[in-house]
Amino acid sequence: MPSDQVNVFLLCVNRLLREALIRILDKHAHVSVVGVCGYSPQALKEVISCQPQVILLDSFGVAPAQHAVLRFIRENLPKTGTVMMGMEAKEEDFLFAVREGAAGFVLSEAPSAEVIDAIRAVAAGEAVYPPCFSATLLRHASQHLVNRQNLQTRTRTELSRREQQLVELICWGQSNKEIAGSLNLSEHTVKNHVHRILRKTGTHDRASLVDRYHGQISRIV
Repeated sequence: MPSDQVNVFLLCVNRLLREALIRILDKHAHVSVVGVCGYSPQALKEVISCQPQVILLDSFGVAPAQHAVLRFIRENLPKTGTVMMGMEAKEEDFLFAVREGAAGFVLSEAPSAEVIDAIRAVAAGEAVYPPCFSATLLRHASQHLVNRQNLQTRTRTELSRREQQLVELICWGQSNKEIAGSLNLSEHTVKNHVHRILRKTGTHDRASLVDRYHGQISRIV
């Protein structure tokens, strides 16, 4: 097997699309299809057993199944890159996929060569996205920086450094379980931290906490 060959797993809803992708990818010596499935719990087990370098995932909107699949890949295959294929130019779908760890994005009208290029780039540790999303990424990167600065300023005397870390992750939509994994804490410890944060900040729940720390950002950006 060539050292630069990329092992790819196709996870696609549409059977005809899966068959077409196999024909396309089989023509490229540097891409090897190691598994093909639709969406199902069994398919996810097969993905783990194959340990692919890249998963080629067809985009079918913001259905709950897709949310679960992206999160599963991020949590169970941290070294595997994900390429979202066939996306519409919808900012909400793109940002969700970014948050869940997808690194490659190919729009629905893209040629097959663009799919191949995205697969190889993501396998090499790069991120690939269409030019139409450039402004979206820049805007949200700016918001993230302002968020951190705002949080550090407003919580310097209010929250501990650890609590500030938790607030930042909460603002990015992470659950207690995800925060526990990010900070190497138990879920019970995270839950206790969140209760203290809510008490210190005078907020009633996570939503009001996020509103508090995003309010100033929306006026600045």
